[in-house]
Amino acid sequence: MDLSDLVIFKTVAEEGGIVRAARKLHRVQSNVTTRIKQLEASIGAQLFFRDRRRLVLSPNGESLLVYADKLLRLADEARTALSGQPPSGVLRLGALESTCASRLPAVLSRFHAAFPNVRVALQTGTNDALTAAVKERRLDAAFIAEAPVDRELTALPLFRERLVLISPLGHGPIGGPRDVRDDAVIAFPNGCAYRRILERWLGAKSIAALRILELSSYHAIVACVASGTGAALVPESVLDVVRTGEVTRHPLPQVLASIVTPLIWRAAEASPSVTALESLLRADRKPHRQRAPAKVKENRL
Repeated sequence: MDLSDLVIFKTVAEEGGIVRAARKLHRVQSNVTTRIKQLEASIGAQLFFRDRRRLVLSPNGESLLVYADKLLRLADEARTALSGQPPSGVLRLGALESTCASRLPAVLSRFHAAFPNVRVALQTGTNDALTAAVKERRLDAAFIAEAPVDRELTALPLFRERLVLISPLGHGPIGGPRDVRDDAVIAFPNGCAYRRILERWLGAKSIAALRILELSSYHAIVACVASGTGAALVPESVLDVVRTGEVTRHPLPQVLASIVTPLIWRAAEASPSVTALESLLRADRKPHRQRAPAKVKENRL
């Protein structure tokens, strides 16, 4: 088994068949088929099952794909390091929906200008889903909401966020859970760190009695609140970029309102692209020198 075998195997897995893989690799189909059979013979395991016109990875194939990704990535990193060339290839980056809306445009613009040979493949998700993806090597790095307690992962604190409750215009003051007992609560699905903060504020008794509407888009959440559907908790920075109607903002207790977004990655396996992103962010980072935002008193968006 050599790297070229792994490239062919990975391409067949991604394309779901020999024909498309051969086309992408600029090889004849018989050559790709032969190489896959030789790879299966060399490791003594079947790598694919045939499902109609597609090839589906077997359990052994799933396991090998994890190692193939890692080995091919390490080979690319070695070539880049030894050549002295700037980072290149694909940076698999994850981010919260809120971070994508309010923070990433400026970051990615600077990163692209500094490292034009790196292609960013961006994936959004909840805090827990993104953390798991980095830990399982499906993502190289991710912007999340809670730094994980995991020795395999390193966290760089970056953006200080202020969380606020939002309600439709005309809603009364919200000073505690009792003030939303007649409302639906709109939140991201389980696994969202901001949802956990909202649940801590509400308390177990209030949660049991509330109607919860789960959405996966801040545009949708703010629009639903503006239309009178219910109340929600959002980072205030999102309200500066999401304009989907007028809402009223209500402050949270300070102990819950302030949160810092970190970038996480596997420190022992940081690729040149991740290291480049880390360096760029460290140069721009001012998380503890930012002026604290003024108190919010039912300001309208």
